Amino acid sequence: MKARTRDGGAGDVDHIAIGAGPAPHRRPDGRIARFIAEALAGTETVLNVGAGAGSYESAARAVTAVEPSRSMRAQRPHRLPRAVDAMAEDLPFADDEFDGAMTLFSVHQWSDVTAGLREMRRVTSGPVVVLTCDPKRVRDFWLYEYAPEVLDIEARRYSSIEEMAGALGGTGTVRTVPVPLDCTDGFNEAYYGRPEMLLDPAARQACSAWSFIDDGARERFDDRLRHDLRSGAWDARFGHLRTQETYEGSLVIVRAAP
Repeated sequence: MKARTRDGGAGDVDHIAIGAGPAPHRRPDGRIARFIAEALAGTETVLNVGAGAGSYESAARAVTAVEPSRSMRAQRPHRLPRAVDAMAEDLPFADDEFDGAMTLFSVHQWSDVTAGLREMRRVTSGPVVVLTCDPKRVRDFWLYEYAPEVLDIEARRYSSIEEMAGALGGTGTVRTVPVPLDCTDGFNEAYYGRPEMLLDPAARQACSAWSFIDDGARERFDDRLRHDLRSGAWDARFGHLRTQETYEGSLVIVRAAP
């Protein structure tokens, strides 16, 4: 098993290096939360693996959170339960201890996705729900023309849907989650119709893939997007997205029942 980072995590993101303070650009979106709640319907006790600061835990009833990063555990509001310091690949729980389990925007940061998902399956008697991105669709987003390095990294980090479904076993479904135009959870595709937002370094920092590219790539992105917004080139190609109510991109929910 991969050694933990300075911050206690086991994945590829060093939260100390990129900054792990409160993230105003990553606020849970209630419309995405409804999809998560539907996938967990009928469960009482839910395990949240890679829980971070507790986003979307309101979608479940009684939650046990697991988070290996000290910085992320420290961000959890006092109203939420204290997170257990553990990694997905080695969960300190009994077989079938929970009615359901979820992991949200997290699997791409794990050191061993297959082992982590098998552990979630082991400790869960009901559905396991994974909110993730389909790597086959990541590069379909307009951002690929401006920052290909970022989305190439994203596509490599995400496990295939087939790999995740195989690790979870049982009966699986995959559902595309529409991203609303005014989405409050600022992952890259949340700005599909608001390109100006990605010119804000703080908005980009809230998406971990940007931390893996160099300053030159960031400057090239910034210069080209600014130029195309001023000239109208972006709007000529993608302006219809500014009024499109939702965007069906790479965001999906993988749900596996035993």
